Amino acid sequence: MKPPVRKTRCAIYTRVSTDERLDMEFNSLDAQREAGAAYVESQKHEGWLPVGDRYDDGGFSGGTLERPALKRLLSDIEGGRIDVVVVYKIDRLSRSLMDFAKLVEVFDRCQVTFVSITQSFNTTTSMGRLTLNILLSFAQFEREVIGERIRDKFAASRARGMWMGGMPPLGYDVTERKLVVNEAEAELVRLIFRRFLRVGSATKLGQELRRAGHTTKSWTTQEGNQREGKPIDKGAIYKILGNRVYLGEAVHKGTPYPGEHEAIIDRATWDKVHAILAENTVARSNQTRAQTAALLRGIMFAAGGHAMTPSHTRKKGRLYRYYVATDAIRQGYAECPVRGVPAAEVEDAVVAQVRHLLETPEVIARTWAEAKDETPEREVIQVVTDFAPLWDELFPAEQARIVRLLVKRVELAPSGLRVKLRAEGLQTLVQELRMRTAA
Repeated sequence: MKPPVRKTRCAIYTRVSTDERLDMEFNSLDAQREAGAAYVESQKHEGWLPVGDRYDDGGFSGGTLERPALKRLLSDIEGGRIDVVVVYKIDRLSRSLMDFAKLVEVFDRCQVTFVSITQSFNTTTSMGRLTLNILLSFAQFEREVIGERIRDKFAASRARGMWMGGMPPLGYDVTERKLVVNEAEAELVRLIFRRFLRVGSATKLGQELRRAGHTTKSWTTQEGNQREGKPIDKGAIYKILGNRVYLGEAVHKGTPYPGEHEAIIDRATWDKVHAILAENTVARSNQTRAQTAALLRGIMFAAGGHAMTPSHTRKKGRLYRYYVATDAIRQGYAECPVRGVPAAEVEDAVVAQVRHLLETPEVIARTWAEAKDETPEREVIQVVTDFAPLWDELFPAEQARIVRLLVKRVELAPSGLRVKLRAEGLQTLVQELRMRTAA
C-alpha cells in the first residue's frame, strides 16, 4: 500500500493596485484566483488543498504592507493554519524589497513555502533567494519609476494651469475636472478681501463673518461623501488671503503658473491686501510676546487639553500679561469659554509648587523614584535641600530655567491648578548641582 500523502494547506493571495473595474462580473482578482486554484489543483497528487478563506486586496498598493487581506493572511500563517502561499506573480505580494524580506522572514519562521505561478521559486535555497531578490529589485525600480512619472505629469499639468484634484477652494466648484466660479461663494471671497482692507484684522473679520453665519467650503467628494463647512476663523481667513488661485493662477511647489480657471480677485486688490499683511501688527505683537518673559510658554494647557499661549495688553503705559487659550486668539476672546488668566498669579503658583518640591524630602523621594536612577535617595535629598535656601538669590532667568526643567505640564481646571512634575528634570538638576559642588 502507498503511504498516505500529507495534506498541504494552500492560501491563494491576490491583489490589484486600483479599485477600477472591480465591480465587473469577472475582474483581475478573479483571474488571479482562478490561475492560483488551477495551479493548486495540478498539485493535488502532492496533497495540495486550497483553504476556504479568500485573501483578496482590491485597490491596495504593493508598496506597503498595510493591507487588510495580507494582514489576515499573516495572522493565519502565525496561527499555523497555512503551509503554502500561492500568488500569480511575486509583485502581487509586495513591490518593496525590504517589505518582502520581512514576509520571507515570517514564512521561514512558520515553515511556510512561497510559490509564484508564473515564476518558479524555492525560497528555502540561497539561489532561490538571490533570484527572488533580483526580481524584487526590478519590481521596486518599476514602482519608483511610475512614481516619478506621476510626479512629472502632475508638475507638467500644473504648469499648464490644470486643476489636479483635492478639496476645491471657496469660490469654485469642480466641473469636468476644471475649476468653475461659484458666484455666491465668489462674492464671499471678494467680501473677505474688501473687508480686510478696511478692518485690517483677521480676528475681527472672522468675528464678523461668524456672526453673519458664513462658513468655509462645503463640498461633495467623488465618492459622494458630504464635507460640511466650518465657521470661518482667523486661520481660514489667512488661508484665503494667501491662496493665489483667486488670481487665476495654479501653483506648484511655490511657482505660480497661469491657470485655466477664471480669477476672482484682481491684482490691485491682492497687492493691497498683501501690503497690509506684510506690515500687520501680528508680526509686531509676536515679537513683543517673544521678548516678554513667559515662564510657562509651551507647558500651559486649559481644560480639555487646549494649549494656552502668553499674551499681553497695555493700559495707561502699564503692561498686563495673561495666558490665553489658542482658541480665544483664533476666534476672538468674546466667543471662547476660556478666559485669559493673569500670568503673574499662575506663575507664582507654579513657582510655589517647585519650591515645595525642593524643600520637601517626601516629594523629592517620590519624584526621584519615578526617575529610576541608581543614585541613593538620601544623597539626592541632601543635594536638593541644600540648594533650596539659595532659590531667592538666583537670577530670574535661572529660576525660569529650573522651573521649565522640573515642570512637565501645567493644567488649568475649574477646580484649580494642576502641576505635573518632570522626574527626569529632577535627575538633571541633581547632576548639575553635584557637578557644581564638586567644582
